Amino acid sequence: MQPSNTTPVSQGREYPAGGLAFPHRDLTGIGQLARHEILYLLDEAEQWFALNRQSQKRAGLLSGLTIINAFFENSTRTLLSFEIAGKRLGADVVNMHAATSSVKKGETLIDTAITLNAMRADAIVIRHASSGAVRLIAGKVDCPVLNAGDGQHEHPTQGLLDALSIRHALHLPPGSDLNGLNVTICGDILHSRVARSNILSLTALGANVRVCAPPALMPAEIEAMGVSVFHDFDAALKGANVVMMLRLQQERMQGQFIPSPREYRHLYGLTLDRLARAEPDALVMHPGPMNRGIEIDSQVADHPARSLITHQVECGVAIRMACLDVLTRRTRGVPGWAALTGEAA
Repeated sequence: MQPSNTTPVSQGREYPAGGLAFPHRDLTGIGQLARHEILYLLDEAEQWFALNRQSQKRAGLLSGLTIINAFFENSTRTLLSFEIAGKRLGADVVNMHAATSSVKKGETLIDTAITLNAMRADAIVIRHASSGAVRLIAGKVDCPVLNAGDGQHEHPTQGLLDALSIRHALHLPPGSDLNGLNVTICGDILHSRVARSNILSLTALGANVRVCAPPALMPAEIEAMGVSVFHDFDAALKGANVVMMLRLQQERMQGQFIPSPREYRHLYGLTLDRLARAEPDALVMHPGPMNRGIEIDSQVADHPARSLITHQVECGVAIRMACLDVLTRRTRGVPGWAALTGEAA
């Protein structure tokens, strides 16, 4: 399979023509996207999902382009996923690790952005521990910027890959939304950029989202995001079609948010017995890395019929390939994408 260098896969479906289908230069968050733009990226990922299951996994769309993965915060799986995505599209991929960068020596984030820009990259993928850092860098460079997670703000490709994973598990065709699906997200909602991006993407696609956490780990006024708030996990599971567990992010916690890991597991850990309170065919998700035996038991995480956790990883490569493809179409001169039709966000 060798996808066309000029014809987007979603062409012919109900999307605006050319670059109007996705008018943003950057992808800094799900919050910047309209519903049809989310669907567009999900549908564009389908070709790459199919390619990645073949023996020959390389396409040459981004041949000659350079992608910099600038990770100011450690993340093995996200970095690896973006690196594989870029290389399978034929790009030259360079990884920049914060531990070996000049930022550790006192260089400002703006200085780093100016330096990266001078290297004439064709796309920059950024992960940073501070909310808003990715948007700041995006405003200082001339190429597309993709957010690989910034502070407690967003992790947009995680929200997209989770929606794609659900669509695949439910055998929904391209173009399908998730209207009427009941999704329960449980765990450290307060510190989770994954939760925020998933709330934004799932509600935009029509899902009913419930969030469940101890009061100390629930953001104030989160109801404004269109979710139902629970502190009783058993009640939050009733009628759930999808259960998404989140890791306790103790590295982001300042102070005592939970009595103990043992008590947290008792109240908010997903066991097989607790999963039985959801719908009989409810699916289980986790963005990783998992704290097995705390927020999720191994019997649930490794369940052959219910767990989507490894499928999420597979969908992640496909989504990141789609994002790199779409955001570099103007650079590559794909017909209909030559002019910037919207503002970078």
